[in-house]
Amino acid sequence: MKKYAAFGLLAVFLMIASKSYAQATTAVQAPLTIENYYKLKWGYADEFINLWKKNHYPLLKKLHEKGDILSITAERPIIHSGEDTRWDFKVTITFKTEHLALDYSVVDPYKKLLFPDQESYLIAEQHRFELVIAHWDVPVEELPLN
Repeated sequence: MKKYAAFGLLAVFLMIASKSYAQATTAVQAPLTIENYYKLKWGYADEFINLWKKNHYPLLKKLHEKGDILSITAERPIIHSGEDTRWDFKVTITFKTEHLALDYSVVDPYKKLLFPDQESYLIAEQHRFELVIAHWDVPVEELPLN
């Protein structure tokens, strides 16, 4: 009888453990959307956006082609707001998984492939970031309204 009770307890433990593992795995595998905001030096938004399109967007497109990124959109405000709330460029990226969204090295394999002249690439990227006053990333989730 003790043998069956122990077996029953083990079965219950395994069911609970597998359910917890499945929930944890699902949470990590869910898509994650991140909004990237850039506040730029006055008068340099166009230059920054052109450098972003030239040097960073191709890396994101590779991840999109591979299926690691589900969508990419870019926006700029039509009119400016107050200085304390101003942003000049926003990119919204939905990654396939949270892991991909938070692993900044995921683009590394494509850097040399897309930009064989690494010295020029690094100089251009350095300049792009010299144009930034502030940058922040906001993970967001859709909020059901019903």
